[in-house]
Amino acid sequence: MVVLATKVYVEGDARERALRSLGAQVDNALGDLTVEYDVGVRHDDFPTVTVDGPDAVVARNLLREEWGEITTDFEAGAQYVGTVAGWDEEAITLDAGEHVEVSRSDLGLGPGSPSQIRTRFGLVQHLPLQFVYGESSRLADAERDRLYEWSRGGGRVNYNSATRSEVRATVNRAGHAGDVVTVERCGLLEGSVVCREGTDPPGLLASIGKHLRAELLCVVP
Repeated sequence: MVVLATKVYVEGDARERALRSLGAQVDNALGDLTVEYDVGVRHDDFPTVTVDGPDAVVARNLLREEWGEITTDFEAGAQYVGTVAGWDEEAITLDAGEHVEVSRSDLGLGPGSPSQIRTRFGLVQHLPLQFVYGESSRLADAERDRLYEWSRGGGRVNYNSATRSEVRATVNRAGHAGDVVTVERCGLLEGSVVCREGTDPPGLLASIGKHLRAELLCVVP
């Protein structure tokens, strides 16, 4: 069994849609392999995928590569994925099966408090982030590079609590299809709307925000 490093925290019909989306993504990843799998959700909202069959080892590795894995065995210096669980003036807390704090100095994302950095880089709650575990855990270099890349170009609107297809449909319905490059998936229910040059991210947020029950944060270059 692989515990995926993303969360299913919505309820009702939204939860059913999220699980259908996850099932489709898992099927897409494992469709060419000789395996049977079952998707479930743990008590802490992390989804599980139980895999059996001749290609089970390959399948589990593909899932770990695609989503990251929640584990109980942490090794100092090794890289893991956790979801944004909280923040204050001292640290951002990630949920990696247990809470891992990344302090201001270990974020490596420039000046400001962790709360200010979260807002500046659009780190919506539950967003998966890569970190290096240790006595003082830090963001992984690749994660820092990704977040700095977000602050370039035409800007972004990051979201949670919605599938990628739901957000794409909302952007189209609000008449902004020509204002965005793509909608990047970051987690099962978290992603980033990439704006075209000349698009105003706060304006896009205001337009689509009334149609989404989600946290939305702008990344302004």
